[in-house]
Amino acid sequence: MNSNEKNISPNMTVLDVVSRYRQTEAVFKSYDDSAGECICCNALFESLADMAERYGLNLSRLIMDLEQAAREK
Repeated sequence: MNSNEKNISPNMTVLDVVSRYRQTEAVFKSYDDSAGECICCNALFESLADMAERYGLNLSRLIMDLEQAAREK
């Protein structure tokens, strides 16, 4: 993956991201405290944009964190 390439978009669901990039599961877990519940348990089928809005998360930062994790092997 090119570091400038955006492979994770706001319209992808949590499930889309985790199934494509397994290592992103740790990123979602790191946001569980901010969300107040398990994101992978309760928002698996929501888009990243909808999930971020629901939990009051910074969507840009979340996507940046997910893309960084996706680049890691």
